[in-house]
Amino acid sequence: MTMAWPPLPVLFAQTAPQALWVLALLLLLASLGCIAATLRTPRRPLVYAAAGLLAAAFVVVLIPAQHAPLAVRLLIGVVALALAVLGGWPVSQLVLALATRSSVEPSAHGGILVRAMTAEGGTTTREVLRGGTTIGLLERLAAAGTIMAGFPEGLAVLIAIKGVGRFTELDEAEARERFIIGTLTSVIWACACAGVFRIVAG
Repeated sequence: MTMAWPPLPVLFAQTAPQALWVLALLLLLASLGCIAATLRTPRRPLVYAAAGLLAAAFVVVLIPAQHAPLAVRLLIGVVALALAVLGGWPVSQLVLALATRSSVEPSAHGGILVRAMTAEGGTTTREVLRGGTTIGLLERLAAAGTIMAGFPEGLAVLIAIKGVGRFTELDEAEARERFIIGTLTSVIWACACAGVFRIVAG
């Protein structure tokens, strides 16, 4: 007695969603790999590739009409969170370099060096936005976490806290520009990564 296989359209309808979930996971992993490769040595093509792979994963998870299995949701959630936290730094650095045309000198502590007038009429160099790298990691972790938890209102609280904490350092135009562009880029990247999980989770 031979086993009867289901008709091809039925078989395709049963397997296509699982294949799409796996494809989305692979795209996220590839994006994370590009980010990991560019963390030590910044490479713009890898950042562009990571963003493109993330966009592709976003499109893929929109296609299936059913929810992903729990195991797939967990895997995509872990990878998406890692991509949100780690990927925001090279993406933000790229956007800032394009916006400022690399005219701002970075400092040794994650901030930037700006020139200011002294009381005697001369100029001095001081560091502002110190600790930006570490703050950015925590910011993206919190931003992605709020979206993944279904609490987008937390973004307003997050941005308000950061704005209050940096308020005294925003006198110079360079600092304001870097703060606004860096924060928006970082949060948008984290939300895009978390959004993939939210779509998968349903």
